[in-house]
Amino acid sequence: MASEEGAAIFLYPSLALSGGFGRSESGSLFTKPGQLQGGKLVPTFRIMLEHRAPGLRARITRRIAAMANQLAQIKYFVQLMMENRSFDQMLGFLYADSGNVSPTGRAYEGLTGNESNLDSAGREVKVFKIDKRHAHPYFMPGADPGEGFFSTNWQLFSAEHQPPGAKSTNQGFVIDFEKAIASDLAKHFSDTLPGTVPSDIMGMYTPEFLPIMSGLARGFAVCDHWFASAPTQTIPNRAFAGAATSLGRLDNHVKIFTVPSIFGRLSDKGLDWAIYGYNKPPLTRHDFPDTQDADESHFGHFHDFRNRALAGKLPPYTFLEPSFGAGGNSQHPNYDVAAGEQLFHDVYYALRNGKGWNNTLLLVTYDEHGGNYDHVPPPNSAVPPDDSVGEMDGFDFSRFGVRVPALLISPLIPAGTVFRARSGTIDHTSFLKTLEERWGLHPLTERDKAAPSLRRRALPEGTPDRRPVSWHPGAEFGRHVSAEVASVQARDGSRDAGCSAARPQRVRCLRARGPRPELQLQGDRLHPRAHGGVDPSSPAQQRRGKTAPPRRSCGPRQDSAAARRRAQTG
Repeated sequence: MASEEGAAIFLYPSLALSGGFGRSESGSLFTKPGQLQGGKLVPTFRIMLEHRAPGLRARITRRIAAMANQLAQIKYFVQLMMENRSFDQMLGFLYADSGNVSPTGRAYEGLTGNESNLDSAGREVKVFKIDKRHAHPYFMPGADPGEGFFSTNWQLFSAEHQPPGAKSTNQGFVIDFEKAIASDLAKHFSDTLPGTVPSDIMGMYTPEFLPIMSGLARGFAVCDHWFASAPTQTIPNRAFAGAATSLGRLDNHVKIFTVPSIFGRLSDKGLDWAIYGYNKPPLTRHDFPDTQDADESHFGHFHDFRNRALAGKLPPYTFLEPSFGAGGNSQHPNYDVAAGEQLFHDVYYALRNGKGWNNTLLLVTYDEHGGNYDHVPPPNSAVPPDDSVGEMDGFDFSRFGVRVPALLISPLIPAGTVFRARSGTIDHTSFLKTLEERWGLHPLTERDKAAPSLRRRALPEGTPDRRPVSWHPGAEFGRHVSAEVASVQARDGSRDAGCSAARPQRVRCLRARGPRPELQLQGDRLHPRAHGGVDPSSPAQQRRGKTAPPRRSCGPRQDSAAARRRAQTG
C-alpha cells in the first residue's frame, strides 16, 4: 500500500498476498486483500482512491506502467548452470522449520521427512537429513547415480521402459542407485566412496550445510516447480537451455546441435552475449553453429566475467559454466558440493559489487537431476519442440525431466519469494522465453514458444534492494555450520580413503560479513585448494569425445569411472 496526498492507493501485483486498508466515503475501514475463490486467495490488481488529489491520476498511470514493464528494468541476464542435482536433495528442507511456508506466506513444495522409497528387499527407506555423522557429507550420495534416459525411467516408473499410460511414482530411486553402485564395483571403478549404501540416495542437504545457496534462496526467490526439459542426462538438457531442442538426442554422445541458439538470436538483433568457462575454454561454444562461428570476444574465463561484472560492462546475456572436473565446482555427484557453494558466493558478489547490480537478474539452476531423489512427479504436459523423434523408445518429448533447483536473484525481487507459473510448467526454456520477451526475439522452437515466462511472477513490483550492506547469503546459518566444521574437517582431508595426495583441510563456511562476531569464521574461502600441478580431467570433455590431461590419481584409476559408465550406457 502506498499513500500520497490524502489518497489511499492499493496495488495488488500478481505475487502479493496481503491487501491494504483505508477509509470509505462514510469513514468506515475497509480491506481488499483480493478475491476468494474456492477458499483460496486469488490476488487481484486494483487501485482504490478515497478521494482525488491533483496530479494523482498521472502518477498512478506511471506506476502501473512501471509494474507492467518490470522486465524492461533488467539490462543484464546472467545464467549459471550447475550439474546433476535434484530439487529435494539441495533445497527440500529449505522451509521445513516453518511447515513449508515461506516468510511471504507462499506454500513451498518441500519435504516433510515422511517421503520414502522401497529398497530391493521391499523395506521402506525414508528421506533423511545429511549431517556430520556421515563419513563424507559434502560428497553425498557417495557415488554417481544413473542419469540416462533408462535410469530416469526406472527412478520414475520402476521400469526401464515407461508402461503405456503409466504415471510416474518416483519410487525407483533406491533400487536404481543400488544398480549404479553394483556396476561401479563390478568394473573396479573407485567412484563409489567407502561405506556408500543404496539408501544414501535418500540423503538430503539442510540449509545449515548449504548456507550460501539457502541464504540466496531465502534472500531472493526460489522456484519449487522448475523441471529439467527432458527426462535424461546433461547434454540434451543443456541443448534445451540454449536452443529449446535436443533434436531427438537423449544421451551425451552428440557433439553439435545444428540449430539456431539463443546466442545467434541475440546476434541477429545486434545484441551482445558471452559464454564463460571457469578456468578452461567454455564447452558450450562447441554446441551450436552460431557459437562455433562467433568472434573470440564472446568467450572467456571466470576472471573475465568477474572483471566485466564489477565494471558494469556485462552483455545483455551471460552464460556461466562451472569447472567440470573431478576437482571442480560443478557439484556433479560425487564431487565436492562445498566447492559449488564457493562458486555461488563468488558469482553473487561479482554482481552485487558491480556497477550494474540494480539492473541485473541472476538465474542459478541445474541441467538435470543426475539420478538424485525428488518426490514430485514430472508433468506429462511438455510441448514437443519440433518433429524430432527421441532416439530411445521413440520418445516424443511430451514429458518433462525431474525437478531441479532454481534460484532467481535480483534487487528487484523481494526476499522470501516462492514463484511458480500461473499456467504451464517452468523448464529451462522458460528462461529463453523471458529473454525473447525482453529483447523482442523470435521463438526458437515450439517448446519455448509455449513456455511460461518468468516475467510476471518472478519480477513483481520493483523496489530498491533493502538488504543491509552487511547482508551475507549464508550469515543466518553461520553459527550452525561453524559447529559442524570442526568435526567434519578432521576426517575429510581427502576424498577417498587411502589417498596419498590428501588435500588441505577445508573451511566449510564462508566468512559471514555481518556485524555479529560469532559468525566470523576462519578464512575467506570455503576451502583453500592447492593450486598447481595437473588440472583434473573433465567428464564433460570426455562425454563430448575430447581429450584432457590425466588428473592426479588417488589410486589405480586414471580417469572418471562415472564418465566411462555414462558413455557405455548412455
